[in-house]
Amino acid sequence: MTGDAPVEALPPAPGAFVYRRRVQFAETDLAGIVHFSWYLKYMEEAEHALFRAAGLSIAQDGLHWPRVNARCEYNQPLRFEDEIEVHVRAGFGRRRMQYGFEIARGGTVVATGVMTSVCARMTASGALETIEIPAELAGRLRGALAESSA
Repeated sequence: MTGDAPVEALPPAPGAFVYRRRVQFAETDLAGIVHFSWYLKYMEEAEHALFRAAGLSIAQDGLHWPRVNARCEYNQPLRFEDEIEVHVRAGFGRRRMQYGFEIARGGTVVATGVMTSVCARMTASGALETIEIPAELAGRLRGALAESSA
C-alpha cells in the first residue's frame, strides 16, 4: 500500500461509546492550550476504555493492534481543566477495525478523528502477522458499543 492510497471506510457498528476525562496541566503548551499530539492520545485512551467496557484488554491473548492510519481534524482548542467527552464508533472488517472519534467539550465538537488498526500476532521470528479479528472479541466490542448507546 502506498502512502497516497486511501483507507477504505468500514461501516460503523450500531452505537457509540463515550469516554470522559479532564484536561491535565501537563497536556498544555506555553499558550495554555492542549498540544495537538494529545488529541490522538485521548482517542487511544477512549479505545482502551471501550475494550475495558467490553470486559477485555487491548493487550490480551497475544494480540497486537498496530495502527495503519490515524488522522485528526482540529476545530477548537482545549485548555487546562476542560471536561471532555470522546465519542467512539467502530467498524469491523475481517482483519482491521476502524474507529471514528468526536472529542467534545460542553456539547461542542472540538476535534474529529479516525484510527485504523489491524489485528496481529507476533510470529516465532518476532514479526507481526495480521490475523482475522476473533469473532468473540468483535462481538463483545459491538455489545459494549450498543450498551453504551442504550
